[in-house]
Amino acid sequence: MADSPTMTYGGYLRLDDLLSCQEPKTRAHDELLFVIIHQVYELWFKQILHEAALLQRRLEEGGSAGSLHTARRIAKILKTVVGQLDVLETMTPRQFAAFRDVLGSSSGFQSEQFREIEAVLGRRSFPASVLRDDERLRAAVSRPSLFDSLLRYLDGHGYPVPREALDRDPSAPWEPDPGVQKALLAVYADESGPAAEVCEALVDVDEGVQEWRYRHLKMVERTIGAKIGTGGSAGADYLRRTLFAPAFPDLWEVRSQTEPASAGEAPAHGG
Repeated sequence: MADSPTMTYGGYLRLDDLLSCQEPKTRAHDELLFVIIHQVYELWFKQILHEAALLQRRLEEGGSAGSLHTARRIAKILKTVVGQLDVLETMTPRQFAAFRDVLGSSSGFQSEQFREIEAVLGRRSFPASVLRDDERLRAAVSRPSLFDSLLRYLDGHGYPVPREALDRDPSAPWEPDPGVQKALLAVYADESGPAAEVCEALVDVDEGVQEWRYRHLKMVERTIGAKIGTGGSAGADYLRRTLFAPAFPDLWEVRSQTEPASAGEAPAHGG
């Protein structure tokens, strides 16, 4: 690039633009923290979507090492997102109340990027009004989910994924499938193999999202108790209802079906 010798740190990162985006509406000291934390969330959500698109490409191309690396990165980002709640929880209920009224109808449940992450992970049950107003979300619910891409990866590595699971309508909600679980049991029969490692990395991603939901729930309860959330959302009640809903239920179900290896039995190798 012709201008790279004169590029500055602030210019490359567009810090003038970035640091002018924080505009608290009150003089409450803690409002700036609230704004920055949520803006950083949105930056991390953008990166998660960026990584998830790469992960799906790598899975569908059959690349184990690349898929594993990208899934682990997403899981690490989710750990960072959860860790940010430690900072937010230094704000007391009284400190939040000092500026809460200026939030008006805004709510974290309006995050378009987080809804898109949920769609990439397989959620399909969005209100029609939300889908109508969000073109990216409409596209996300119509294309294969991350779990669909995992099934194609496993099929490419020789595991017995049912054809109907591979050919299903990706816009339909996923239902746990005994045939898919049978294929996953074959994967986990060689727990040191690359396919098992990839599956475990996706469990880490799923667990990371569930951990974020739990910590978010406790933060909401700690800050506003049982009050209605901003924007009229159900607040903690909504988070509680979604808390134990895994994105990849089959990867969790096979844990109750796994049998221990017999003494002296060599691990299976295949795929």
